[in-house]
Amino acid sequence: MLADFQPWLDRWSLEADGQPFVTPYAGSRLLPVRRAGVAAMLKLAASDDERRGAAVMGWWGGRGAAPVLARAGDALLMARAEGRRALHQAEDATATAILCAAVRALHGEREQAPPPTPPLARLFAALLNTGDSRLDGPRRVARTLLDAPREIVLLHGDIHHRNVLDFGPAGWLAIDPWGFQGERAYDYANILRNPGLERVVEPGRFDRGRAQIAERAGLEPERLLCWIYAHAGLAAAWELADGQDPSRSWAVLELAEARL
Repeated sequence: MLADFQPWLDRWSLEADGQPFVTPYAGSRLLPVRRAGVAAMLKLAASDDERRGAAVMGWWGGRGAAPVLARAGDALLMARAEGRRALHQAEDATATAILCAAVRALHGEREQAPPPTPPLARLFAALLNTGDSRLDGPRRVARTLLDAPREIVLLHGDIHHRNVLDFGPAGWLAIDPWGFQGERAYDYANILRNPGLERVVEPGRFDRGRAQIAERAGLEPERLLCWIYAHAGLAAAWELADGQDPSRSWAVLELAEARL
């Protein structure tokens, strides 16, 4: 696979600094590199969604997201996180505060117009089109939210504990956006479904986390709850279609449904 990166290594004067690897779902190829001794990550997109994500990264300009050093065709060269801290190992309140701050930075205004991105409803196709009666509730709620969105922004689309990384002095920055246009509350909806099932079902964690997110993000708690519920249904629809374990999504659905 290293040969796939060679044209970009030559073009941007890069040196390989590790082994290439493939992202588990999107199938994009990544290679740790150095340019003039500075750590970076070279990413080759495997889909239009990934190419759109690269354009979104460039538009963010390093505010809330990893800085883009170069971009052309399928290739994206961005700064590499070298910090030792990881959010999935952090205490819940600390991790949630960091995730909320990162999202707030991503949603901030920019001088230039954002790149074109599809509506959030497209991302919800798996839930909206499923015939699984167990997902009737979140499907109804999702349709209501999507039909009357509030505070529309360019969304990251996949905020969770492993997509916001420690960049040392630069702080905590996001990577791997999907890029959709929709209600800003959606980018907070996946936080309580992560980082793992054991944490998700910890007694009291859901209510504490929802209250903290609502306060830090300036969101109505009930509106946030609806987005959490809808997103958990979407995640369950994806997992069922892919033959994956939907335990985390079912757990969040039950927690949210009990409070709706």
